Amino acid sequence: MSLNTLSGRFALLTGIFVLLAELLILLPSLANYRLDYLESRLERAQIASLALLATDESLASELEAELLENADVFNVVLRRNDVRQLVLSSPIPGPIAATYDLRHQSFWTSARDAVAQLTDHEDRVIRVIGAPVNQAGQLIEITMNTASLRREMLDYGLRLLAISAAFSILTALLLNVAAQRMLLVPIRRVINHMTAYANAPEDARSIITPTARLAELNEAETALAAMQRTVTSSLKQKARLAQLGQAVARISHDLRNILTTAQIFADRLETSADPAVRRAAPKLVNSISRAVNLCETTLAFGKAEEPAPSLSRFNLAALVAEVTEAEALAAATTEDAPPIEFLTDVPAGMMIRADREQLFRVLSNLARNARQAIEITRKPGTIEIGASEDESEWQIRVGDTGPGLPQKARDHLFEPFSGGSRKGGTGLGLAIAADLLRSHGGRLDLLRSDQDGTQFSLHLPRDLAALPMRDEAGLV
Repeated sequence: MSLNTLSGRFALLTGIFVLLAELLILLPSLANYRLDYLESRLERAQIASLALLATDESLASELEAELLENADVFNVVLRRNDVRQLVLSSPIPGPIAATYDLRHQSFWTSARDAVAQLTDHEDRVIRVIGAPVNQAGQLIEITMNTASLRREMLDYGLRLLAISAAFSILTALLLNVAAQRMLLVPIRRVINHMTAYANAPEDARSIITPTARLAELNEAETALAAMQRTVTSSLKQKARLAQLGQAVARISHDLRNILTTAQIFADRLETSADPAVRRAAPKLVNSISRAVNLCETTLAFGKAEEPAPSLSRFNLAALVAEVTEAEALAAATTEDAPPIEFLTDVPAGMMIRADREQLFRVLSNLARNARQAIEITRKPGTIEIGASEDESEWQIRVGDTGPGLPQKARDHLFEPFSGGSRKGGTGLGLAIAADLLRSHGGRLDLLRSDQDGTQFSLHLPRDLAALPMRDEAGLV
């Protein structure tokens, strides 16, 4: 049985507690047995003394030796009426090693003397003092050897140890069986249910049904059942959403092809001889372009993951210039668009290490959102892109003077299809931008958004993972 299991540790603790119980039972019992043994010798010696005092002097010498042998002592001293009298005596085989006064013995003193007696293998002579029975004097004193006392204590201790060990082992076995039935079996049942559920989390039949009688285990099973129902429901919902996503992707793919064809024909309307048709053609082209862009964005997001960043070292100012030029051109070609000023604050020689194409997409998404936010106000505005660096990361700031994001958009800022801030928006741009930065080990933060505008902060760490890296010339 391994100690890494609950059963093994419970068995070990039970064994330790049994040993402690044995010690707590054995030590006081041996101390009491020693006291009883010495007191019985005092009683025998007192009876022998009284018997000798009641006989004739002619029989005293013969009777004295027999009484001492029966009492298993060497001599007996009685003190009566303040007179100390040697009643029985015989030769003492050696010096007196210790004196024990049973009239003033505490528990700890008695326990200490019992342990010392058991560990002493020598046969010594000791003096024992006690109070006579029935107040037949002031005190009684005997001398005796310790061999018989130690032998009797060992015999008693072994018998007591065997009996208490049997009861302790039986108790430990019963406790172990009870623990198995009351704790370990229900716990194994929960573990088996968890394993079965892990193998088939979509199968509602594998959800545990709380049946434990113990309140704590029943609460655990109830919580586990609730969690399993939640996970099963979520998995089913995600499966349905995945199927729906595949269907939307197929529809978007086909719709994009249809809209592309329509866009080609719409472009030809701009050369129509009818002035009304020529005026309506740009609006139609813009509407179709937005629809095509929505289809392409949905298809890109539906791929579930972007390719791993292909790192290269390039000039950030040049990349930012490309982004601002593209957005400035888009602003200039938008009908009734207010004037928008693009400001850049990027050091000319600042080199950055990232996936150039992916970072271009991130900055384009942010700049496009800023431009569209300003266009909604129909007032002049400013878009600023700045950058800085320190020992740990590169930081890029993209800010505008637009109307700010609504509260709903801020609450679901980086969630797809939930964080859109304008009518007709999908919210995919920020979700894709944040995902691209996470793949670089960085992050996208919203610094502020109020009536004075919105500002985002891009963070790219310098200690990027070791990925294939190219320079601007395409060399590794």
